[in-house]
Amino acid sequence: MAPGPMAPGPPASAPPPCGVPAFEPLRVHGGGAHRLRRALWRQRRHTMAAGLALTAAALAATGLGAGVGSGVGGDSGPGAGAEAGGAAGAAPERARGTAPLVSAPVRIADAGTVRLLRPGDRVDVIAAERTGSDARVLAKGARVADVPRAPAEGSAEDGALIVLSVPRGTAASLAGAGISARLAVTLC
Repeated sequence: MAPGPMAPGPPASAPPPCGVPAFEPLRVHGGGAHRLRRALWRQRRHTMAAGLALTAAALAATGLGAGVGSGVGGDSGPGAGAEAGGAAGAAPERARGTAPLVSAPVRIADAGTVRLLRPGDRVDVIAAERTGSDARVLAKGARVADVPRAPAEGSAEDGALIVLSVPRGTAASLAGAGISARLAVTLC
């Protein structure tokens, strides 16, 4: 026998209606595309911040950023980095605000003082003429770039060598004074 059309029968039992609380309709702003754009922008911002931080660290490590806005090599006073009388070549460099720094080897008379120094220290270099005249300040706030640890040829009476980062004009003054005067340093 072939199945026939379904005969209407008693209705299936349905659950009784229950109360659904009223709620505000959900409003989605931008959907998934907006969230994706925000995430990408945040990622770009973090990448840019990391790049800027890395650039700043590299500039600080090389010393290229030194002296910007605060004088040459951290010197801020008048006559900083020059002789007490003022070096002729140092004035135009100070007026520009940033002078290129050079490494200047300097022999300090007191080897014991040099043992106290570390790279990165700031020192004032003072020259005392051998004839007994007054001492004069050759460089203020010069940065110690290196303190060679290997004993150099000669006795301890010859002093000890340090390398300073100073403007070119100051380096010339230090080299000239090192010939005729005994040099000393004071920590800043």
